[in-house]
Amino acid sequence: MHPRRPEGFDGLSYREREDPVHSSNFRARSYNSFTDLPHWVTTPPDIPGSRNLQWGDTTPQYVASTPADPGAGGDAATLTGSSNNDQLSRFAGFGIGLASLFTENVLAHPCIVFRRQCQVNYHARNYHLTPFTVISVMYNFSKTQGPKALWKGMGSTFIVQGITLGTEGIISETTPLPRELSHKWNPKQIGGHLLLKGLTHLIAMPFYSASLIETVQSEIIRDNAGILDCIKEGIGRVIGMGVPHSKRLLPLWTLAFPTILHGILHYVISSAIQKFVLIILRKKTPHSLPSDNSKSVQNMLDAYFPELIASFIANLCVDVLLFPLETVLHRLHIQGTRTIIDNTDLGYEVLPINTQYEGLRDCVNVIKKEEGVLGFYKGFGAVIVQYSLHAAVLQITKLIYSALLQNAA
Repeated sequence: MHPRRPEGFDGLSYREREDPVHSSNFRARSYNSFTDLPHWVTTPPDIPGSRNLQWGDTTPQYVASTPADPGAGGDAATLTGSSNNDQLSRFAGFGIGLASLFTENVLAHPCIVFRRQCQVNYHARNYHLTPFTVISVMYNFSKTQGPKALWKGMGSTFIVQGITLGTEGIISETTPLPRELSHKWNPKQIGGHLLLKGLTHLIAMPFYSASLIETVQSEIIRDNAGILDCIKEGIGRVIGMGVPHSKRLLPLWTLAFPTILHGILHYVISSAIQKFVLIILRKKTPHSLPSDNSKSVQNMLDAYFPELIASFIANLCVDVLLFPLETVLHRLHIQGTRTIIDNTDLGYEVLPINTQYEGLRDCVNVIKKEEGVLGFYKGFGAVIVQYSLHAAVLQITKLIYSALLQNAA
């Protein structure tokens, strides 16, 4: 078989030769030269109405790029600085919020444990109305039972918070009850929103009782509880199974009204105070653009701290105002559960809970008669310690991030 290539074929250069048939009219063009390629590249015909063209417009041809304007460097620097400021702002907001969340749920937990133990201890002669006696007894607890005695039940509190948030989300998605109130609210929306909050607290109530028992139960006689024991005990409380209780155990329908009342009042009061404080703080905060780095750093911090301060003040006020109702609520929840608590007068030994309240009104009357008005405020010194610690952590966090942002700027 003979090859089909013509003689003298040497690749692309062969096209430079004149074709014997068409040499008089055409000349082959070589692709070796890149300068000839633009002549072979054409644009599609301009059709008015396509590619946003109008009548008389043509497609813009390729134009070689020109050197950048020297002044464009300043714009690039400005964009880079703005991006850095955004990153610093997000870093500051995340760090400050994380510090506040850590303080509320971890560092403050020993104060919550001691406060609840004082509230349910009707034997106590020392009411712990000041933070000085609180600190000394908490030190005795950690000395006799170990540091974990002050953090008992912390996992169950997180579980109750998760159940509350999940229940609220499910109810709001499956019913027309609004989870958030719009700016143009009406009485019907407010009623539906408060009904949603009430249903959420009602469903989470048995798990809240189980969590309360874990936080006040003495570590001396307490077994190693699992993380999910709160859920198991809550379900057992609903169906009437689980750990045996005494006949003095109040049914859930008796606990429903004080639990829902406390939850709704806590939400309404805290929300109102938080919005009021936030309005005042934003009026005092200037909205002018900063002219130097120090003002820029201060504005970054001022963008996040007003909300944290407003939340801090709202939680403090609502805990103080609802402290008596919380005392009554905790005593009703703990009654008949065979719970043994620590002796809050000494910091060692244990005491049983043997109350016989018939309901909310009877509990209020008995406390007022046997313990006096101050009996509703047992353990109030722990609230002072808790929020003093929270305020100190917020201030230290603000100073640290202010220094870091100042150095970074």
